[in-house]
Amino acid sequence: MKYFICKRCGFCCKGESTVALSPEEIERIAQYLSLKEEEFTETFTIFKAPNRIEMKTRKGYCIFYDDKNKLCLIHPVKPERCKEWPFPRGIFLSEDNFMIIKASCPGLEDFSFEDIMIRKT
Repeated sequence: MKYFICKRCGFCCKGESTVALSPEEIERIAQYLSLKEEEFTETFTIFKAPNRIEMKTRKGYCIFYDDKNKLCLIHPVKPERCKEWPFPRGIFLSEDNFMIIKASCPGLEDFSFEDIMIRKT
């Protein structure tokens, strides 16, 4: 079985928006940063749609992505959606989905769809 090794390119942290945060993730990240939840949400999040809170972006990346050191500043408590990347549920649904994600993740360059299907089992 092949093992995924992150290349720390930051592509998964790049974009005009980030992932939605659950109340539990807000609590966990705020505690990690030694902040009150209200202070965390005011400083580091943006309200997108009703009941959708996302982390802010800075220079086209998640506010917690350290471009200089190529790492996540909240890695031990990062959101579940971040933890599952580059293997979100959708990657297992079709080879087309896999190819789209593979095109954006250098860590998957040596993987085939069959390789990740073995990982799923």
